[in-house]
Amino acid sequence: MRRTSISAATILLLSLGAWAQGSQPAKRARPEEEPGSEISAQGMGFFTKAVNGTGTTYDATQTVGALGTYRHHLKPNLSVEVAYGYDRNTQKYQVASQGFRIQTNIHQVTAAFVGHMTPRMHGKLDPYLLLGGGALIFAPTGSQANYLSGALHQTKGAFTYGGGVDYALRKRIGLRLEYRGLIYGTPDFGFGALVTNAVTHTAIPTIGVTFKF
Repeated sequence: MRRTSISAATILLLSLGAWAQGSQPAKRARPEEEPGSEISAQGMGFFTKAVNGTGTTYDATQTVGALGTYRHHLKPNLSVEVAYGYDRNTQKYQVASQGFRIQTNIHQVTAAFVGHMTPRMHGKLDPYLLLGGGALIFAPTGSQANYLSGALHQTKGAFTYGGGVDYALRKRIGLRLEYRGLIYGTPDFGFGALVTNAVTHTAIPTIGVTFKF
């Protein structure tokens, strides 16, 4: 009788334990948290197309510079980006038989939407396209060798587009290869003779690193 009671109690305890365990909700595997933002530091080339209009030809020297970006991811396939770039080159003008040169610091400030072609955190490659706009600020340096006296600072609106690919080196560090283009009206620095009424294009290839957080 005692043995029967112990067996019954044992079965009851095991049954209660199994019921209690089965009544608890199953724990879901916690997905890996995706970083919501990233910054980049990139070296860039700055190559501007020569154009002409109203009897004036505009060109610029080729140069290199630096570009920094901040991106915030709205969705796995969509981000917004703000970017700042800096370079120095010389704006060149040919008016009839006379040539003019203005050495200039160029600050580019843009904002864009970035469409990712694959969801983030899926594999090592993250190709993307970008589209947006902003401004180029042309600031004459005052260099005596390349300075047209009286040249004014000037801001030009710009349309930007491009694309690139991020390659993950580590969980939050990657390599970025990118091309972006800028389309804008040529600067004249306040001189009527330098007005072309033309639109030029600057090609900007870049390479750099990204940091996700």
